[in-house]
Amino acid sequence: MKCLGVVVPCYNEASTIVEILTRVLESPYVSEVIVVDDASRDDSVELAKSLSDPRIRVIVQSENAGKGAALRRGFAEATADYVIVQDADLEYDAADYGRLLQPLFEGKADVVFGSRFLSTDPHRVLNFWHSAGNRLLTTASNMATNLKLTDMETCYKLFRRELLQKLVLEQDRFGFEPEITAKVARTGARIYEVGISYSGRSYEEGKKIGWRDGLQAVACIIRYSPAFERLAGSRHR
Repeated sequence: MKCLGVVVPCYNEASTIVEILTRVLESPYVSEVIVVDDASRDDSVELAKSLSDPRIRVIVQSENAGKGAALRRGFAEATADYVIVQDADLEYDAADYGRLLQPLFEGKADVVFGSRFLSTDPHRVLNFWHSAGNRLLTTASNMATNLKLTDMETCYKLFRRELLQKLVLEQDRFGFEPEITAKVARTGARIYEVGISYSGRSYEEGKKIGWRDGLQAVACIIRYSPAFERLAGSRHR
């Protein structure tokens, strides 16, 4: 059942882009793959275009604008019934698409988050502080949205396309994660979490998110919280 659109934001991922796209295309659920290159300075674009599968479209941003900007562009181009985010590295496994889609197929969910903290699958052990930061940001987001997620910062966010394309998204960089979580919560959509496998990479291997992105995420959690928006609205009356 080919029903899934995969949006792949990419920035300087020449070492992994062919392998991750090959894995994505092996999934029996994938009907389209939209690679949005964020003005890479390496051979990412050429390598992505070297794959001849007709399901792949490669869009090149004219300047480096950030992951959130790349995702907005990809979401706007998607036509499949369901849309998922897939990072261009090898941290997340496309073999998990089936388990993520199950709550949607069963009519239980509108949005599915893949949680790295629910899974019992083997996973690589990496930086403690990165994991602790993820959990703190998830807790702060839950306090603002009244959700009970275990992994707000996960890459694997899967949506019914009609819901996704109604959201007005603004954040260009890693503030995308708390922003879209808050805006999905506001719609009253049915949100499920599913445990996924995870093979994290180190900063030496190319991981890009850092402590400054954590601070931006905190700012976005506050910015998109209902309390802040009510306060901002009252000031403009």
